[in-house]
Amino acid sequence: MTAKESLRQQIDALDEELLALLNRRQALAQEIGLIKNREGARTLDFQREEEVIAHILHKNPGPLTQKALRNIFREIISAAREIQGALSVAFLGPEATFSHLAALKKFGHATRFGPMATIQEVFTEVEKGKYQYGVVPIENSTEGVVNDTLDRFASTELKICGEIFLEISHDLLSKSGQRQDIEVIYSHPQAYGQCRRWLATHLPDIAVIEVASTGVAAQKAAKNPNSAAIASSSAAALYDLRVIERRIEDNPGNVTHFFVIGPDAPGPTGSDKTSIIFSVEDIPGALYHTLRPLADRGLNMSRIVSRPVKTEAWRYRFFVDLDGHREDPRVGEALEEIERLSAWFKLLGSFPRAAGVEQLS
Repeated sequence: MTAKESLRQQIDALDEELLALLNRRQALAQEIGLIKNREGARTLDFQREEEVIAHILHKNPGPLTQKALRNIFREIISAAREIQGALSVAFLGPEATFSHLAALKKFGHATRFGPMATIQEVFTEVEKGKYQYGVVPIENSTEGVVNDTLDRFASTELKICGEIFLEISHDLLSKSGQRQDIEVIYSHPQAYGQCRRWLATHLPDIAVIEVASTGVAAQKAAKNPNSAAIASSSAAALYDLRVIERRIEDNPGNVTHFFVIGPDAPGPTGSDKTSIIFSVEDIPGALYHTLRPLADRGLNMSRIVSRPVKTEAWRYRFFVDLDGHREDPRVGEALEEIERLSAWFKLLGSFPRAAGVEQLS
């Protein structure tokens, strides 16, 4: 037996051990699922899943990378959820949009995914209970906030249950893969904004037609041989397209922030964020005084965005993310004071902080 054959034999033996251990783990997960059913609890426990992955990453001695280990255990946990009860997640579709890729990164492949035509439809389907959770984009590091998502938060009863930061990389795709065949380019407005300089430099005379998502752009390019799409590399394989040019985004550090929406209110993990919306009276210093409770308690405000109140001219709502969980005493006290000082206030939820930016590959 050669050295290579001996090593492969050892790997085969370890694979068998892993298979037995994984099935033992699934059996335990199944028992927990039965207990959850008796207690009327939901299958997905965001707090517990974050604790499991954090514990494994802390114990990892290498040489397995943290990224690889996170990907492996994401799918192990996804399979455990499946055996406890089917999980359904809506996203801005069709398949191969960045919302779809973000949902896969968060929930794993053992999940029933539902592509929706609009962000509003994602909210509506989750509100109706047709899907347990939804994944919606909230902000891009290049193009800023996604207004459709912000506006929906003002009226929905759904909570923010989690977040995903996903690397965004755009490819130019077409049926032939030849630049000279392009007469029109299909793109989502955000994707176009993230590639504006590249397009102006390399394809200045080609018209860009806006569509609902990068997935729709790929679908349209698949049907029109004289068109191209700005979409993810995953869309190329799914829709039988060829890559004309890779990574045409103007900023290489392009990242989109997604929220997971649903009816849950995850408990504290020790690394959490809280999101709120409020409006203030139209008087000098109102916003300063309303946010002062955060500074007084040493709480960090990680994001603030304003949006007009559509029913009242020149009135605004402020969307704020802050560090900490609403059950933390300092955070709870600050939220109570902000609510008292606000003309209108809404708690969107507290949720586990994302561990970092998810890579596409």
